[in-house]
Amino acid sequence: MTPHAAPETSSAPAELSFGRTVDRSLVHRTAVSEVFVTDVQQLAARKVRTAVQLPLTHGYYSDHLQRPAVFDALLLLESGRQAAIAGSHVFMGLAPNTMMIVDRFRFSLDQPGGLTIGTKPGHIRIDTAYDGKINKRGRVRNGQVAQRYFVGDTEVATHEMDVLFLNPHENEVLRHSQRGTPAPMTSDFGDHGPGGDGSRQVPAHEVGRANPLNVVLSRAERFGERVGAEVTPRFDNRALFDHEYDHLPAMTLVEAARQLALLGSGEPLGTYAVGFEAGFSRFAELDDVVRAEAPRAVPLDGRGEVPVRFVQDGNEIAQVTVTVATKEAL
Repeated sequence: MTPHAAPETSSAPAELSFGRTVDRSLVHRTAVSEVFVTDVQQLAARKVRTAVQLPLTHGYYSDHLQRPAVFDALLLLESGRQAAIAGSHVFMGLAPNTMMIVDRFRFSLDQPGGLTIGTKPGHIRIDTAYDGKINKRGRVRNGQVAQRYFVGDTEVATHEMDVLFLNPHENEVLRHSQRGTPAPMTSDFGDHGPGGDGSRQVPAHEVGRANPLNVVLSRAERFGERVGAEVTPRFDNRALFDHEYDHLPAMTLVEAARQLALLGSGEPLGTYAVGFEAGFSRFAELDDVVRAEAPRAVPLDGRGEVPVRFVQDGNEIAQVTVTVATKEAL
């Protein structure tokens, strides 16, 4: 990412357009249907404004049994990811083949009541600010992204990410340093992925889902005040796996954390995920079991935090703390 020297804009930015999505390559998506960004404008040297349309119906993001129905927190998180990538390509000089690897992030849905699903798609404005140190080659290798989400003039959410910007060679070196051997691809496995034949999949309603395709947990166990499960997403779920991967992407682990938090709540149909704080120390490999564990937390005063720990081959690879709320606390 090479920063531009553009000054602050001297006039108000043009009105954002929600008429059509941007080119799918700008948000690293294969399917046009998985693109939610509709416009990107530069506000300053390291700041962009993005328009996002949230779909009324979507096979993954709309598949929730909680009522009232609100736009999914993970849909907003994915929209922020897309906004950050699109802005970095269009205005921040990020090369087309550069990967944005998330190290840590924090997302807070501060006004979920303003995101109730009605009769029209949701229109979101996301303001994104970039920060990072420039290396000797004029690139930003490590960076921070800060985002504010607005519905009209009301701020509804915030999102912060620590990221690595890697070209394909740098990513290959990083992967080899962790594995020591070439990593398999999702295309090397069947639709269910390793260990996910569906025989011990968690029932969809127990994690607030209607469609079993969207369940990413199996072999759940409850022991005392804790709950655990294996992370076994379906590789034919094209919202989670829009293209080939050589690991379980961060968004899949966040979905697993959400489902485990709902499973442990005992009230999955009346509990909403409204925030996430995550750190990723290693890639989640495809050819070994990933297990998630968490306390069985009951929200106090309608709100609570559930720390979810992910372990693979005896090593902790990620932590995701899920903030949950009852419908009365939205």
